[in-house]
Amino acid sequence: MRHIRVISPPERTAAVLDILRSRPGVTHITLAPGGSIEPSGDVIGADVTREAAHRVLQGLEALGIPADGAVTVASLDTVLSAAADEAERAVPGDPSDAVVWEELTARTREESTLNVTFLAFLVLAVMLAAVGVVTNSPVTVVGAMVVGPEFGPLAAIAVALATRRPHFALRPSIALLVGFPVAMACTWIGAELALAADLYPEDVLASAAQVDFIYRVGPFSLIVALLAGAAGMISMVTAKSAALVGVFISVTTVPAAGYAVVAATVGDWHRALESTAQLGVNLVGIVVAGFLVLALRPAAWRDMREQVGL
Repeated sequence: MRHIRVISPPERTAAVLDILRSRPGVTHITLAPGGSIEPSGDVIGADVTREAAHRVLQGLEALGIPADGAVTVASLDTVLSAAADEAERAVPGDPSDAVVWEELTARTREESTLNVTFLAFLVLAVMLAAVGVVTNSPVTVVGAMVVGPEFGPLAAIAVALATRRPHFALRPSIALLVGFPVAMACTWIGAELALAADLYPEDVLASAAQVDFIYRVGPFSLIVALLAGAAGMISMVTAKSAALVGVFISVTTVPAAGYAVVAATVGDWHRALESTAQLGVNLVGIVVAGFLVLALRPAAWRDMREQVGL
């Protein structure tokens, strides 16, 4: 379930209560008149099932509550209440199939902003991948996959497409289009310095057989990207973080960027281009899979239609 707390201007409190009382799946409604100091207003709380959360939030947004007050949503891991059980039964569908679009949009937006932290993680991830290539170490490559922060922007693009709000894809697209070149440029500088210091030979790729999978583009490159992207989006929708870690170590995005840099450094432009193609295939595959997951889930499709006013 989700706990929704509303700070409402007093003149709209009755309308907020009407929304909460009229929606199935809402219970434990509380009211503290004048309970908020900044912004001033009444504090209203309610526990809402996942299946009902999106419609309740839509109603609160229609009242203009976010503009003049506030709406916060928190996840409830354990609820012991007969009223809560009744609220769950009052709403069709399974909680795991529900999509709280506002929550998903906020989460992906937070993880897809181009900032120092995002760039730092991406630079470190690509550098780790490059080290994994020159040392022929799949374990290091897997570590780079886990560190890479690129799934957040990819998921945000998929959500933007699913909700038919392409302008929401601008921020994550910028994060990727700026982040990867910057990370690869920083890695190239490090690779050149390492090569000049004779830390690895120019024919290093000839002995890197254990990481050849990174640059070899084939049908399974797209298949893995689609499967991982689907698993990742389901993980984000259902808040299953353990599954998301599995996604990170399945896709060849960051490793492909690191391999391309190493290949370019030693003058193997064929492998550099193949690695870049591998990067592109994985990025596109993850976005497509994420969009399909959101579009094909029955509850998600119903809510998506309401989200865009269809």
